[in-house]
Amino acid sequence: MKRYATIGLLYLSSMAWSQSVSTLMGARAAGMGFASATLRDESALFNNVGAMAEIKTLSSFFAYEVRPSLEGSNRMAFSISIPTKFGVAGAGIFRFGDYLYSEQIISTGFSNRFGIASLGAKLNYIQYRTSGFGIQNAVSINFGGLAQITPQISVGAYITNINQARISEQEQLPTKLTAGLGFKPDDDFIITTEIEKDINYNATWRLGAEYTIHKKVFARTGFNLNPSSSFFGVGTRRAKLQMDYAICFNRILGQLHQVSVIYKLKNDIKK
Repeated sequence: MKRYATIGLLYLSSMAWSQSVSTLMGARAAGMGFASATLRDESALFNNVGAMAEIKTLSSFFAYEVRPSLEGSNRMAFSISIPTKFGVAGAGIFRFGDYLYSEQIISTGFSNRFGIASLGAKLNYIQYRTSGFGIQNAVSINFGGLAQITPQISVGAYITNINQARISEQEQLPTKLTAGLGFKPDDDFIITTEIEKDINYNATWRLGAEYTIHKKVFARTGFNLNPSSSFFGVGTRRAKLQMDYAICFNRILGQLHQVSVIYKLKNDIKK
């Protein structure tokens, strides 16, 4: 029981520095140190919802993450993205934990492009379940945006829990501001960096890079400060299927492994 009691404290301090686990998902993002504010792919619902407007195909996304040294700390996420002539809608689920402690989130989001920028919002229904202590619920709102400044430079930013939702009078869900920069010097190389600031804790800095090895095969790496972690990843992309894998090394919590799959259900239907 003592082992399980420490799981939440250790994992949360590593990933979120607050009482809620991080919902950043996607092995592509993980391989780049989760510096995902300017990434445009189907994991956007769980990262920067403003980037969801860049999705052009009806798609599904699934990700699963394990941390072998912390039993009961696995995370998973699933979402579907639906482009329409008005923008891109998305819905998804996220889960962390086991039967002793778990967090479940149901999310719906919408994003649309306006000129060089896209904006999006997400509504989250969050449930905390603790064995012996019952269930607590909350509703939070996220807001995000992405802008292509030049063909090589993009900027992204998003706010988590902009409505400052609480699960009790004493416990407020984390409110965070994340701002990032993406640089693409050529078609085969991407560099991303961002800073995440929880209003109650020190900032986390993330840096990531992706290199196209051969057409549709990718290599990735990343680094975080506060907490310090190193990341590596690989991926492959085909016409309708994208598969990615990432590994993280943290001297306190050990290794993290994440795999994700994106499947495009239809051809381009966005108008």
